Amino acid sequence: MTGETTASERLRRWRLVLGGQGGGDGTGCALSGQDAAMDRTLEALYGAGGESGPGGPAAARGGSAGSGPRSAGLGGSAPQVARWLGDIRRYFPTSVVQVMQRDAIDRLGLAALLLEPEMLEAVEADVHLVGTLLSLNKAMPETTRTTARAVVAKVVADLEKRLASRTRATLTGALDRSARTSRPRHRDIDWDRTIRANLKHYLPEHRTVVPERLIGYGRAARGAKKDVILCIDQSGSMAASVVYASVFGAVLASMRSLTTRLVVFDTSVVDLTEELDDPVDVLFGTQLGGGTDINRALAYCQSRITRPADTVVVLISDLYEGGIRQEMLGRVAAMKASGVQFVALLALSDEGAPAYDREHAAALAALGAPAFACTPDLFPDVMAAAIEKRQLPIPEKGLHR
Repeated sequence: MTGETTASERLRRWRLVLGGQGGGDGTGCALSGQDAAMDRTLEALYGAGGESGPGGPAAARGGSAGSGPRSAGLGGSAPQVARWLGDIRRYFPTSVVQVMQRDAIDRLGLAALLLEPEMLEAVEADVHLVGTLLSLNKAMPETTRTTARAVVAKVVADLEKRLASRTRATLTGALDRSARTSRPRHRDIDWDRTIRANLKHYLPEHRTVVPERLIGYGRAARGAKKDVILCIDQSGSMAASVVYASVFGAVLASMRSLTTRLVVFDTSVVDLTEELDDPVDVLFGTQLGGGTDINRALAYCQSRITRPADTVVVLISDLYEGGIRQEMLGRVAAMKASGVQFVALLALSDEGAPAYDREHAAALAALGAPAFACTPDLFPDVMAAAIEKRQLPIPEKGLHR
């Protein structure tokens, strides 16, 4: 690629970013063909009137690319929006399409249009769209509910395909290691740990280690080895975390060596454990939004603990507590004192931690329960560490300080 071509491409990209008719943006670059069509899709969303909502100034004016300063507007018409959704899928990669869809919902107030089946069929489904649909769940007409469930089911199936195998493999290994025995049968010996534990018994003349102490994996017990309680804040800011936690809950529930309980809360507490065989049912059993009473939720979880030393409690919340702060912290301290492994996640998503209550995060850290944001890919390792009662693999970027 020549320097001239590189400069031309750079100007073209700046023109698409800045908008403006006839190079009025200062680039001196005019668009035609597919570039002009791409510019129209960007104009509809990111123009100067982007906060005005459907039917705003741009929609009323019927403006388009090349008619003056960039101004937004998709109109209030579902067919018009559906055509725009088709356009962005034609011109941009999936990751960009998902971002533009989220921006359209936020900037142009298109959430209500998602209640129409033809609209749902046109969108690129992702975790954030599922969160929006769940927030609209109670307002959703029956004609849309079937389509919405199909959209949610597709996203859930994709997430399970991505996350399930590694989660099961990681946790199965952790459960086996946590059940090690010092008198293993030959086929149950953990040779790596056994050799490392007996290096001082190395015989140079024979070039071998004589193990005086064998370390092995415990044989699978008939009952569950560990109990897991997922306690999920379903306030509006936690939408993506609710989606991922529901999928992980279903995966954990499928493992015979674990008993898994899933609890969601706002100012009330709902136990969705009976729905865990279908994460779509779990998600439609949540109601995003509302207040938060972490203390009440932890009180419920605490009442369901029967084997403290074999229990992992995972609280997923931004920690904005509307209940009794000291009681909340007291419950966490009591659970940890009884032997419960307590994990506090500020978020379970790819986006990192949202706004959260730093005072409560610091108080939990002082109790030995550091609060941090966790990506879905890291979650199996966090759970494995909790099961084995070792230090959690906390990412530097996600840790509250």
